[in-house]
This record gives sequence, structure tokens and C-alpha cells, in this order.
Amino acid sequence: MTLSIIGAFWVVSFLFVITPGVDWAYAIASGTRGRVVVPAVFGMLTGHLTATIVVAAGIGALITSHPLSLIIIVIFGALYLLWMGGNLIIKPSTPSINNDKTSGSWVNWLTKGVFISGLNPKVFLLYLALLPQFTDASASWSISTQIMVLGLVHIMSSAVIYLLVGFGAQILLQSRPDVARVISRISGVFMIVIALLLLSDQIFL
Repeated sequence: MTLSIIGAFWVVSFLFVITPGVDWAYAIASGTRGRVVVPAVFGMLTGHLTATIVVAAGIGALITSHPLSLIIIVIFGALYLLWMGGNLIIKPSTPSINNDKTSGSWVNWLTKGVFISGLNPKVFLLYLALLPQFTDASASWSISTQIMVLGLVHIMSSAVIYLLVGFGAQILLQSRPDVARVISRISGVFMIVIALLLLSDQIFL
């Protein structure tokens, strides 16, 4: 594996990361809540790492070879997004200081972040389709090792962008609770729309 291959993958990875999606919506939601950006982003990165390990271990190809298991993952992920989006609409996040100091708040946001990314079938399918294309069978490193390296490159790019998005939302909305509630609800709507699109893909297959 050469630096040129890693560089080419980083360009593609970066373009993917800067495209708003569910992860962006969750990072923004964490920013509107206050001091939970770091655990929320760390949770999402953990989800990405899990997807990388699954693909590197060859489990990803095994899952995609069994359509029913893939459908179950997609439906479960979509339902979780519906639940998250509904909560953001009904109980929109607002800037807060006292509540965010509790360990439970951090743990909740970290755990939700893991599920947001780990159960996002689009992330999993992207890893499965994209990472192997940038591996070199003739390289001294094994394919699994190369996939792990590429996955870590993607995770580092994701960390920078998601932290910028989350802290950017926190800075802009900390003194604007009304705007924060609106942005939080918009994030919830975005999650629900993506969930419905995922479900419709399965219904109309």
C-alpha cells in the first residue's frame, strides 16, 4: 500500500465526510445541548470503527451474501433513526450547562452516537463497497490490515469534521435557545426522512 493510494482514498473519504447526513445531524444536536459534543462524536467514531472491523474481518461480505440479515440490519437501523428523530422533535435539545455535567448525560450521548453510526446501513455499505477498492493484493500488508488503515484515515477525517460541526453549533446556538430548538427539530426531521427512505428501499425492492 502506497502513500498515493492512501492519499487518493483520503480525498474520497473527505468528500464523503463533509456531505451532511445523519452524523452531521447528531453532531449539531449535541452542540445545541451543550457540553456533550465530545462524547457524541466519540460515540459516532466508535460506530465507524466497529464498521471498519466488521469489514476487515470479512464479516461484512458474509452479511451481504445473506439478504435477509442485511434487510434486518437496515430496518433496525431505520427504526432507531425514527426513534431518535422523533425524540428530537418532541423534546428538542436546548443549550444547557448543569445537566451536561452529569455522567449519565455523557454516557447517553456516547451510546446514542455508537448506534447512530454503527447501525447506519449507509455507512456499513459504503465501507463494504469503498474500502476494498483501495487495497492492493500484491502489497506486503494483508488486505485486512490495509482496510483497517484506510478505516482509521476515514475516522480521523470524521473526527475533525464532526467536532467542528458540533462545537460550531454550540458556539452559534449557546446564547440562542429558541434557534437551538428549531435546529434540533430540523435535525430530528432529517433523521426521520433518512429513516423513511431506508424503509422505502426495503419495501419497494
